[in-house]
Amino acid sequence: MQFFYIVFLLILYNSLFPQIMVQKIIDGLDKPVYATSIMLETEIIFIVEQDGVIKIINNGILAENPFLDIQDRVLSPFYPGDERGLLGFALDPNFHKNGYFYVNYVNKNNFSIISRFSSIRLIADRESENNIIKIEQPYSNHNGGHISFGPDNYLYISFGDGGSANDPEKRAQNLNTILGKILRIDVKNKLYDIPKNNPFYSNRECQKEIWNYGLRNVWRFSFDRENGDLYMGDVGQNNWEEIDYQAYNSMGGINYGWDIMEGKHCLEEEDLCDKSLYESPIYEYPNNANYMKTLIGVKQSNKDGCSVTGGYVYRGKNIPELYGKYIFGDYCTGKVWSFKNNNGNIQEFYNHSLEILDSMNKKSFYLSSFGEKYNGELFLVDYSGGLYQIIGLEE
Repeated sequence: MQFFYIVFLLILYNSLFPQIMVQKIIDGLDKPVYATSIMLETEIIFIVEQDGVIKIINNGILAENPFLDIQDRVLSPFYPGDERGLLGFALDPNFHKNGYFYVNYVNKNNFSIISRFSSIRLIADRESENNIIKIEQPYSNHNGGHISFGPDNYLYISFGDGGSANDPEKRAQNLNTILGKILRIDVKNKLYDIPKNNPFYSNRECQKEIWNYGLRNVWRFSFDRENGDLYMGDVGQNNWEEIDYQAYNSMGGINYGWDIMEGKHCLEEEDLCDKSLYESPIYEYPNNANYMKTLIGVKQSNKDGCSVTGGYVYRGKNIPELYGKYIFGDYCTGKVWSFKNNNGNIQEFYNHSLEILDSMNKKSFYLSSFGEKYNGELFLVDYSGGLYQIIGLEE
């Protein structure tokens, strides 16, 4: 009887806290920052490199020529930790028919560009670029950079608050600028339209593209492919990294509090702020790693992190124990965690960091991004040059 009780406890533990590992797909990449895939005749994996190149893996083989090379117009990172370059990539929902895709990059004049390209037979037309949004970045950091189509087929865009520290020009709370925001636009036409049900569409004093605001520097957001919930990893300032959340039935217009709030706390501890005015993150963790140590490669395994990397709710089939759990991590420490979100209550929180590192045979890595495959399985991207797939222990 005791044996069966132990077995039952082990099964229960593994269902609540699934063990995962990663399997290498490719290494030798140059500053990869994102990956995604689509199923055509075979699976096509797109890998975004920060210098301005998008590579493809077709049926498991890296293509000799890149899908897109726009290094001539992308600002190449000047130093380790430079937040500029080619940062975001999204396939049009009808890519298999129209060949359209969208990118988010910082150009050589320090403008953030959202543009559309066309492609034929998995070769992008470099000259087809159609700029949709162009905005000057006042500083070199906090460029946001993620783009993704939502379940409504509108394009969502993250822009950081413009940079420096503590949002000196108060852009995140200013509804007359698109910095420090998540935008929502309709890109069916040559430029774009603004959905009439955007929260500030009828307000002449606001930028109508704004969907949510009060954000510092969202580095990766994602929609739960099963129910449409939105998760955002917003990078902290001094003390807290946060995961923000928006339910699928929200009409937008949510103020997440930056630069008045950092996480669930007033930015300046001695200040008194009305926390009830702002949407608190569903999860936060201490910003206690040293960013400069990260840049020079000093391991900080005893720290939580200093730059959150937003992830995805797992909806694949290969790891049933992970199904419905949000997986995310931290760039500085390479730590990877998961939790279940039950109406804003965090349950079944688990730290996967050691098992991930063991499967990599590494002591540390730089977690630049997660990515979602066409079938709901997840990628993990190591900025040092590796692309991995998250798998279960029994695969």
